[in-house]
Amino acid sequence: MRRKRLFGLVAVGVLLIAAAGCGAVVAGAAAGAGAVAYVRGELEVTEEASISRVFEAAKGAIDDLEFKLLTADADAYEGKVRAETARGTDIGISLERQSDTVTKIRIRVGVFGDENLSRLVHEKMKARLATS
Repeated sequence: MRRKRLFGLVAVGVLLIAAAGCGAVVAGAAAGAGAVAYVRGELEVTEEASISRVFEAAKGAIDDLEFKLLTADADAYEGKVRAETARGTDIGISLERQSDTVTKIRIRVGVFGDENLSRLVHEKMKARLATS
């Protein structure tokens, strides 16, 4: 009986270590430019573009999707765009300068998130970045 319990504890420990390792790999992958991760209702993307270009792309994406632009503010280090769908769902886009040519983007739709709509907003932003 003691061996079974010890084996169970060892197995749980190995699984916890393996799970922690996977999280580190995912976090490391999200750090590179172009990486995309959807975690806890928020899409996080790193794009190779200046914050000013990404800010304009975010506003353009909101316009392309015919959402109501509520606020749009940016400086050299961060930016925020807030919009609303026709149903009143809040869309928040946060920008953070990583370097002169790399910007981190966070997109949240509603309180709990909407991965499909977040990805659609990001795709519209990427299209704008490709043409600017």
